[in-house]
Amino acid sequence: MEENPKTKILMVCLGNICRSPLAEGIMRQKIEERNLHADVRSSGTSSYHESEPADPRTISTARRHGLDITRHRASQFAIKDFDRYDMIFVMDKSNYQNVVRLARNDNDRRKVRMIMNMTTAGKNTDVPDPYYSGSDGFELVYSMLDEACDKIADEIEKR
Repeated sequence: MEENPKTKILMVCLGNICRSPLAEGIMRQKIEERNLHADVRSSGTSSYHESEPADPRTISTARRHGLDITRHRASQFAIKDFDRYDMIFVMDKSNYQNVVRLARNDNDRRKVRMIMNMTTAGKNTDVPDPYYSGSDGFELVYSMLDEACDKIADEIEKR
């Protein structure tokens, strides 16, 4: 009997140095802990930080929670990502619009979801960009994403 293909998840924010690499690290940990048949990556809607590592404050926040995201390098979302990924989670309404604008069809659009709708369905709550905030902003983002990633893991377990 053939095994189900891996569920492929993409986390998307603006520059791919704060929120989405943190979401990727959190989700990767949940995949490992729950032994899920899934894979996760991240990207940004802009090319501002192409090939750069995650923001040092993001790396530090991740480290405090037992995550190592030091190998992360920023990349930009591309149309071909609709073919590569089953679930595309965006961090805010602007990211949502930027990704959906690239969708070729309804199937592409159906893959794109606001990540916080996993915890507050239909509210379209933004994950705030912590780039211009202090460490408290990064901790808030971690907390929000951790809760949302638990719900994503629950959904994958049900597949």
